[in-house]
Amino acid sequence: MRAELEVLLGNLNALKREGVTDIFVSEEALSALRERVAAVASAVPPARTPVAELPPKTVPQQKLRVNEPVARIPAPDARSSASAFPSFSSENFYSTKKTPPLASPKAPPPAKKEPTFDFSVSEARAASVPANGSNADRLAALREQMLGDPICNEHLHAGKQLVFGEGNPEAGIFFCGEAPGAEEETEGRPFVGPAGQLLTKMIAATGLSREQVYIGNIMKWRPELPTLYGNRPPTPDEMRYCLPYLSKQVEIIRPRVIVALGLTAVNGLLGFDPDRRIGAMRGKSLEFKGVPVVATYHPSYLLRNDSMKSKRAAWEDFLRMMEIAGLPITERQRNFFLPKK
Repeated sequence: MRAELEVLLGNLNALKREGVTDIFVSEEALSALRERVAAVASAVPPARTPVAELPPKTVPQQKLRVNEPVARIPAPDARSSASAFPSFSSENFYSTKKTPPLASPKAPPPAKKEPTFDFSVSEARAASVPANGSNADRLAALREQMLGDPICNEHLHAGKQLVFGEGNPEAGIFFCGEAPGAEEETEGRPFVGPAGQLLTKMIAATGLSREQVYIGNIMKWRPELPTLYGNRPPTPDEMRYCLPYLSKQVEIIRPRVIVALGLTAVNGLLGFDPDRRIGAMRGKSLEFKGVPVVATYHPSYLLRNDSMKSKRAAWEDFLRMMEIAGLPITERQRNFFLPKK
């Protein structure tokens, strides 16, 4: 049977090299093939002694070396078996379908280019805000400049919104994050997702409300991803492009203190430093445009690290923020998240 299969495969490979993709077999050839296969399948192999019944030491052991040639099983004489197998000829095999020529391999897709930014655009638009007028009017004018920014709109997800910021135009505390997330770009408001809800509770613990402070992000659009799910930190260039709008917001509001929420926000305000760590920046005297900056953990970090130690660390930063802003601090507030005696 082995020799017959080799004859069959040899003929099929020859046809394949000629470009044949479809083979039509006569009923006589199929019948002969079925009879031959049935005869082989009906043969009963000689009984073998189960390995389990042999003494353990009589089981032959053989190692196979990786590079050692494997002996081929000699095939039966093709002359004695070929007559029992139908021949391949133009009478029972034919085809008119040819294999199309192989397509040349596709060139790899071009490498994705990093976006480039004309930083002068955002700088000019932020600088065009009138120097006079109320804080609310000037912020409204700045917001219109940002909403009309062609580069901001170019990077905006379809059907989503740019996020300017919100709160008290005369606020003494400015909370600064890095970039909007999925919930924020949908509503057009900063910090409205789970991290924003925690931030609102932390602000309330100081005795203030969201309406009494100002909340914004350095980035005004959500950094692009292949899908609408998940977030990524903005790049230094992305933050640098949006920084003039944040700088103008700080210039208009003139807060007593800025709270940088997370390492990315610190890098966006102070300049990117790959060796900077948020733990090392906490408690340091920092400033942006002459305004003191308190660096602390991002609320999303506190959601992932829900421990008394991390909560107390963030609250100590808030106590420092309250002191700089001149807010009264009660004894109860000073003892938040401390171990009970």
